[in-house]
Amino acid sequence: MKKIILILTFVLTSSAIFGNEILGDWNGLLKVPGAQLRVVIHIVKTENGYTATMDSPDQKATGIPVAKTTFIDGVLKLEIEAVKGSYEGTLNSNNTIRGKLTQNGQSFELNFSREIVNKEVHARPQEPQTPFSYYTEEVKVENKKDKITLAGTLSLPKKEGSFPAVILITGSGAQNRDEEILGHKSFLVLSDYLVKKGFAVLRMDDRGFGESTGKFKDAITLDFVNDIRAGVAYLKTRNEINKKKIGLIGHSEGGLIAPMIAADSKDVAFILLLAGPGLRGDKLLLRQNEDLQRQSGVSEKEIRKDFEILKGAYDLVIASSVNDEKFKKSIETYFESKLGAENVDTTKQYTAFVTDNWGYDFLKINPATYLEKVKCPVLALNGNKDLQVAAEANLEIIKKTLVKAGNKNVTAKILPDLNHLFQECQTGSPSEYETIEQTFSPIALEEISNWLLVQTK
Repeated sequence: MKKIILILTFVLTSSAIFGNEILGDWNGLLKVPGAQLRVVIHIVKTENGYTATMDSPDQKATGIPVAKTTFIDGVLKLEIEAVKGSYEGTLNSNNTIRGKLTQNGQSFELNFSREIVNKEVHARPQEPQTPFSYYTEEVKVENKKDKITLAGTLSLPKKEGSFPAVILITGSGAQNRDEEILGHKSFLVLSDYLVKKGFAVLRMDDRGFGESTGKFKDAITLDFVNDIRAGVAYLKTRNEINKKKIGLIGHSEGGLIAPMIAADSKDVAFILLLAGPGLRGDKLLLRQNEDLQRQSGVSEKEIRKDFEILKGAYDLVIASSVNDEKFKKSIETYFESKLGAENVDTTKQYTAFVTDNWGYDFLKINPATYLEKVKCPVLALNGNKDLQVAAEANLEIIKKTLVKAGNKNVTAKILPDLNHLFQECQTGSPSEYETIEQTFSPIALEEISNWLLVQTK
């Protein structure tokens, strides 16, 4: 009897020690296509078991609540409602947790240890380093219409002079003035290149991001148009700027914003569209989803099924007149009927995008409406491996619309082996963006500067 009690005591003691091993802080690195995110778990013992919170330092998110935490027989399970996901991992003898994070039906390997985890650092050989060989100035641009202040950098070939100028316009999503994506500072590289060619360059943090004021979350494309208009007005106040040679260079959504401004502004002398859309928003995103899925190996049957579901929702948006609560409920009901009750997370995700202020508005925008009013010189460039804005389909519409409307200075080019960020690539997949050392193709940079020099001579 004593022997049995001793064995039982040993088992209980071992279990308690094992349980204590899970307490405290754990560090991991989540790798998803095109990104790396550090993740920290904080686990605390309570009278009823365990509680936990999570941090995502790279997203500047701390104290993310974990709805339920269990640790049984060496297996840690976390239910994370805040990110609509869950985690399950096993504590190993080497004091690491090996497991997977599941979110929106996808699973990603995510392992934890007690050691501080650093992101993999990739070389960025094109990124210019200070001190620069030209003049730079931190500036504040006032958007008086919306009562916000945009923070930016004005770069000039020299402190004094009269220079042709360009404003760089970022793509969709909150971006800083360098359009920094996955460690690449595309606009810093582009700006550096153009200033050395004799151009003044203004680049700004998006509203509500970086050092700019305002709210990004509530903004639609027309709000960003107002921000860039404010940038044009600001350049006109500077003595160093040739007022007759102010142009716009827009990337992705920025390539939509540029013609929206040039369509009714005499202050814009030329525009350059980098992977700018020609297709209406709904058609653009449907094509984008198809191309990304196909490159990822999704079956044609599934691609077709997803296309029809999304098209149905987008058609409802195009036919609607207002994005009110009644409409939002109708969209949610639509997705529930198509996806099934078991796919609650996907229904919420799709509904949130379609009824978001920006998403709802963007789906309805037809670039041709603005392109047909643009009379200034236009250069439109795309990479033939762009999976986000299909080169041929969009450039064809851009060129035809401009020419039909009587614009006599239009150049459209597809550059070989370049992706959406204008990097030389293998597949064009966003999963490559971070691992490619090149930030901006020298061929694309030369195409841009050569054309600009002709327009401003």
